[in-house]
Amino acid sequence: MAAAPTLRPATLADASALAVLVDIAGEGIPTGFWQELAGPGHSVLEVGRDRARREEGGFSYRHATIAEIGGEVVAGLIVYPLDDPYDLTLDDVPAHVHPLLRLEAQAPGSWYVNVLTTFQEFRGQGIGRALLEVAEKRAYAAGASTMSIIVGSWNEGAERLYQRAGYERIASEPAILPAGFPQSGDWLLLTKPVAP
Repeated sequence: MAAAPTLRPATLADASALAVLVDIAGEGIPTGFWQELAGPGHSVLEVGRDRARREEGGFSYRHATIAEIGGEVVAGLIVYPLDDPYDLTLDDVPAHVHPLLRLEAQAPGSWYVNVLTTFQEFRGQGIGRALLEVAEKRAYAAGASTMSIIVGSWNEGAERLYQRAGYERIASEPAILPAGFPQSGDWLLLTKPVAP
């Protein structure tokens, strides 16, 4: 039987692990964005690490929960409330992000599960479900009424996990994916009422 994970708030020291987890959750799309931000002499993951170290913004260690087994980071969660009202401004935002923002705008004020991922060798052990429960407890404590999450239609395993947890598909947008991306399909917005 696998050891139960320890769940804890992320710290600045987790920024490198969070960058890798965000890239896994984004199926490599974040590294494409970070590549545009990286200057000479900077690695793509260094940019991701710096973004995870921010005090503000959605992708910040302050919104993250880490799952550990035996002191090793095995999974991560980033969850935060979406603005209400939601300002759907697409200027100066890369085109591939537009469908995601349009979906977020359909769930204003919800607690948004931006990242939920587990390293491959630790999948299938209930860690994702445990992190979803952490997200829902945080939302309930904040007085939120709804959870939201966006998943690619090609990621059937993740969509099944969310549906088993009570999330329902309410909207979709055609995904704009980088050239050479191996999948295609839609981004799906799933929501769930927050229960005590």
